[in-house]
Amino acid sequence: MNKLTSLLFCFMVLFSSCQSPRKNPNIILIMTDDQGWYDAGFNGNTLIKTPNLDLLASNGVVFNRFYSASAVCSPTRASLITGRNPLRMDIPYANTGHMKPEEITISELLEEEGYATGHFGKWHLGTLSKDVPDANRGGKATFLKDYSIPSEHGYTTFFSTESKVPTYDPMVYPKEFIEGESMRFGWRAVEQNDSTSDYGTFYWKGENQRETINLTGDDSRVIIDRVIPFINGAQEKNQPFFSTIWFHTPHLPVVTDSSFRNEYPDMKLPEQLYYGSITAMDQQIGRLWEALEKAGIAEETIIFFCSDNGPEERTPGSAGPFRGQKRSLYEGGVRVPAFMIWKNNIKGGRKIDFPAFTSDYLPTILDVLELDYPDTRPLDGVSILKAIQGEETIRQKPMGFICKPHTSWVTHQYKLIGNEDLQSFELYDLLKDPSEKNNVIDVFPEVAHTLEAELVEWHRSVQNSKSGLDY
Repeated sequence: MNKLTSLLFCFMVLFSSCQSPRKNPNIILIMTDDQGWYDAGFNGNTLIKTPNLDLLASNGVVFNRFYSASAVCSPTRASLITGRNPLRMDIPYANTGHMKPEEITISELLEEEGYATGHFGKWHLGTLSKDVPDANRGGKATFLKDYSIPSEHGYTTFFSTESKVPTYDPMVYPKEFIEGESMRFGWRAVEQNDSTSDYGTFYWKGENQRETINLTGDDSRVIIDRVIPFINGAQEKNQPFFSTIWFHTPHLPVVTDSSFRNEYPDMKLPEQLYYGSITAMDQQIGRLWEALEKAGIAEETIIFFCSDNGPEERTPGSAGPFRGQKRSLYEGGVRVPAFMIWKNNIKGGRKIDFPAFTSDYLPTILDVLELDYPDTRPLDGVSILKAIQGEETIRQKPMGFICKPHTSWVTHQYKLIGNEDLQSFELYDLLKDPSEKNNVIDVFPEVAHTLEAELVEWHRSVQNSKSGLDY
């Protein structure tokens, strides 16, 4: 090695040693509750006011075909943090089962990478109390077996409810209801000095630790009031952060104060309550983005947004042109509003037709971070990073769904849907018929036969996981 080459080599070594290590992005996974595909401005709704969501979506990538992994809430949430179908961990329906300690969650994987990890809002993956009856479950008698709190699954911080709460004053309901208002649908927020009763729910912030302060007013604000200090705390420690923010809105009961009802002065009360709760949540998502910009980390933060399933029946919620609602595996029950933004890293202002679902989050995040999944157990999701980047347009791996009493198998073009006992199928060409009006199983019997064989094999894999063979 001559003298010049030697000097050049030393300079390169010195320069390399001075390079800062790659900075991992912050990651926020926002999920709403029972928000229909059409319940957002960025999907074409001109009645609901969602200016902050629309602005973020316009600067990001909107998914025209994004699916929740189930048509009800608890299973979808399980898929989001594991990348797997929820029946693999025996969470088949809402208020059933719990997140098992043997499962590998995205929060655990990122905690190992030095991330601050926080969960905020609805949990619904197990009970949060061993002693106190809470919401739909909780307490010693029946549901101790389902005790499973976020800190057991990789979250260093949490502020969570077991399941639903009213979307305003989340811990109470009015003792006397005004005519036309009900416990099921919702009510106008109580005014000062109105008498209230406990709703029977709690916010928990640690094992056996109930939150007792700052629990009044808009529930979305109550949640974001905890998220922002979590973000600031991570910044002070120079840590990247990972957060799941699972709003209760617009799950029933929808409750809205006069300021947000007045956003819809010409509408009837159900629309004022429902749309008003979404607009209130939208305001808090805007507040979250402002906090990221103020901290100078908006461009270093990935945000994924979606709903956990389609809209509830007998509400103003809408799936738009799609068939079915919550609890249905037709498109309206599982095709949900969704977008992703990573400013100045992923080209925004685009809508893509690539089919994706909540099980894809974990493999996609691992792909972004250039991490391998540390096990050989089956994952149902795939990385959609190339699709987000515009480099891939056709989904190769089908998506399987099970939500009693139905099951379905969705490819890039087709949906095979039938009973959970794998009988009596229908076939739809989703590219030509996204509203699922024409059953083409008699037109394409060979396609149906192929998809049925794949679905049966996938069911066998899911059952093996449910039996504990993955562990």
